[in-house]
Amino acid sequence: MTTAIARILSGAAALPPDAWDACAGTANPFVSHAFLTALEESHSVGGHSGWTPAPIVIDGPDGQPAAIAPAYLKAHSQGEYVFDHGWADAWERAGGRYYPKLQIAAPFSPVPGPRLLLRDPALAPALIAAIEAVTDQNELSSAHVTFVAPEQLPYFEAAGWLIREGVQFHWHNDGYASFDDFLDALASRKRKAIRKERAAAVEGLTIRHLTGSEIRSEHWDAFWTFYQDTGRRKWGHPYLTRAAFDRIGERLGDKVLLILAERDGVPIAGALNLIGADTLYGRYWGATEEVPFLHFELCYYQAIDAAIARGLKTVEAGAQGEHKLARGYVPVPTYSAHYIPHPAFRRAVAEFVAREREAIAAESEFLGELTPFRRG
Repeated sequence: MTTAIARILSGAAALPPDAWDACAGTANPFVSHAFLTALEESHSVGGHSGWTPAPIVIDGPDGQPAAIAPAYLKAHSQGEYVFDHGWADAWERAGGRYYPKLQIAAPFSPVPGPRLLLRDPALAPALIAAIEAVTDQNELSSAHVTFVAPEQLPYFEAAGWLIREGVQFHWHNDGYASFDDFLDALASRKRKAIRKERAAAVEGLTIRHLTGSEIRSEHWDAFWTFYQDTGRRKWGHPYLTRAAFDRIGERLGDKVLLILAERDGVPIAGALNLIGADTLYGRYWGATEEVPFLHFELCYYQAIDAAIARGLKTVEAGAQGEHKLARGYVPVPTYSAHYIPHPAFRRAVAEFVAREREAIAAESEFLGELTPFRRG
């Protein structure tokens, strides 16, 4: 049996789009060549960002990439949404060096999806072995694969990685023909509350859905203002540069959905979404005017409208947010996989993950009872 040889590239841009996407597929835009190179070329990753692109590639017999891990050397734990700051503190108190670590992820995107990009699925074990080799040979503390698609978990379990669980809130399309059709599935009190919220949120406003060439530079300028405000309040500074939005708009085209709220023709709030094969992914939101319930309207209800209109199965509206429950979004497990070479450090993290998993299971069961859907 021939041993697979892995190589490390300087970024997704080191490969032609067709070669990358032959491995990544087209279902999930966050691992596409277009999205990842938009981050690279806009300097949202690389440079002093703390995200150094280092994709790991295994070629097939035809000399073309057959397996890719979208990997990054990380100098911190920001922009990941699977929090390991406590692990870093514990390891460094013990005299270790946690950073840099190896992160296999879609940067700044808490979106479940493939993290082993496989034109040839038989190469999954070899690609995981290559990730481990990069970690070991460079004496890195750890490797982390975040928001990995559930169907890829068995690869990491077979390799002995630690599996960590989390929870998000997703909306599922049960064949609804309209938003009112969805509301009919809810308990009467919840149905009335949502109708009241929606009416209050849009009073005096115009809501616009823009995709592809409909999104012009002035729309991105407005959204950049919204994004900066949210970024400063939530993360301390925005992760993406202004140029990233131009490149995402240009390269992803009709896979971009920008929802704007306008007052007298002037945008006052916006929500950015990407459209996958069967899922609408809500990513960023912001506003320059405080309007009650407008966040829920743009990020949750308008997203449901858009998903129903497009026949999409799911809306994923980002990380955390128990307030999504009352709006028809239900708890869904998320997963990450972790390779920690040091035996004692691994045991400590394994104990933490086991305790955390029990707490999350109990929380998810409780939250599942709080959904607004009619009983029976």
